[in-house]
Amino acid sequence: MVPCVRGSSVFQTDQFPELKRLISEQAARDKALLDQRLDEVRAIGPVRIIKPRSATSVALMAADGGNNRVAFNPFYLQVIRVVDSHGKELFMDVVSPTSDVGELSKRHLDNSGAHTPLGRLMLDLGVSDLHQLSPMMTSESTGWVLTYRDLCEWATLYELICSRRFAQDALLVHDGLLRCKLFRGELFIKMYELIKGHIDRVYAEDRRRIWLVGLAKQTEVLEHYRLAISLSRIFERGSPCFVAVPEKMQERVYRWAEYTRRPDDTSTKEKPKFNMGAMHFVRFGSRSGDPVWTVDLLDCQKADAQAVFGYLLTDAVAGFPVPFYPNCLQQADNHSRVADLDLDIVEDNLIDAIRCQVGPDLAPIIDELRIATDVAARRYE
Repeated sequence: MVPCVRGSSVFQTDQFPELKRLISEQAARDKALLDQRLDEVRAIGPVRIIKPRSATSVALMAADGGNNRVAFNPFYLQVIRVVDSHGKELFMDVVSPTSDVGELSKRHLDNSGAHTPLGRLMLDLGVSDLHQLSPMMTSESTGWVLTYRDLCEWATLYELICSRRFAQDALLVHDGLLRCKLFRGELFIKMYELIKGHIDRVYAEDRRRIWLVGLAKQTEVLEHYRLAISLSRIFERGSPCFVAVPEKMQERVYRWAEYTRRPDDTSTKEKPKFNMGAMHFVRFGSRSGDPVWTVDLLDCQKADAQAVFGYLLTDAVAGFPVPFYPNCLQQADNHSRVADLDLDIVEDNLIDAIRCQVGPDLAPIIDELRIATDVAARRYE
């Protein structure tokens, strides 16, 4: 029998003093890095208090596409379902890694134009297939399915902004920053310009405000400066607050300059590609230990930061189960997931489809295999 050593210590008791000394010496050498980050954070500003605004005067809506996978080897299905925070389905599709990307492109376009959100986005951006939209959309890439899911989510958000008429001011919340490296060339910035143009037209014609923000639970830039933010106490004001993140701080963290450059930046010959957001650190709670999030405002709307965060504050205070996180995003995430009974229904449909493919003579084997697989899985839950 091979002895199990999981959980056993790799250090002997007499080694701990030496280990402690080495750790302390290395921490002392790295203190200069912390001091540098403290200086950067202390220079940030100004930190502004969020003034709450009535949520009844603005419609808060979030859209999210969950990562819903169903597999029965060799069948692998990705159920793409984008819903809003009210549970309304905005888009649904089912693909697998073996799907033909060319044929998939045709499903979003027909002879008369487009008939899906992704197809309409493709037409507006002047492309006729998914590979023109994203270099990652190729059957040779194993990760194109997840790229496709993200493209569908962006397309649904684009249609939500550019095709829906709102009876009141609206704040749309995207799960994640307003930055993306999936689009080919400058198409992401072209989408930003189309969004900006539509928002301006809606205000000119209907006097309705449409705001777009992207909020991320975790980001590299926040993790990079989290300790310095806590030690500097820039947010210890006893109130919800926010601060804009300087581009220099972002550039220190992100390897791709295009990920931080503003969409209208013309300082270099290479045009911006991947960013339409203006980054902020935001704390919706009033205590120093309350979570801090990274939020992108649409770059052309950063002057409206006080209004946007005021509306988000009311929604975030009601957030559950994640405290001080916008409830509309949490609701959209819950609705987009395929789980429990819904997952069982999807799996049953997959099994039925496989049984049809193998024919009635072999169908009982599929049933037996599934029963055996389910029993083994439950044994180790």
